[in-house]
Amino acid sequence: MLRRIFNVLILIPLAIVLIALTVANRTMVPLSIDVFNPGNPALTYEAPLFVWLFGALALGVVCGGVGTWLTQGKHRKQERTFKKEAQKLRYEVEETKRKSGQDKGTTGQSLVLQR
Repeated sequence: MLRRIFNVLILIPLAIVLIALTVANRTMVPLSIDVFNPGNPALTYEAPLFVWLFGALALGVVCGGVGTWLTQGKHRKQERTFKKEAQKLRYEVEETKRKSGQDKGTTGQSLVLQR
């Protein structure tokens, strides 16, 4: 149900706008990579304008995703550290219970972790 609402409210209008943009921008446009000699045919590529627009959009999405992933690296590292520490502490608690003879399998006690 939620997927259907997402499709109707976001994806269908987005598809309509992208199709309209594509149809409206079909003319061939040159893209020159050589900034000092723009007339150089070896470094000039021609494609419809919508190709350049969608390419720039895709490049922006990829660069933004990579930038976000790189800036969140410290948080992922901290989370890994916390998970390792929590797992170590769980094993220590279970080992202490096992040694003291308190692990009788009664309810309310922590789970025994399998290695």
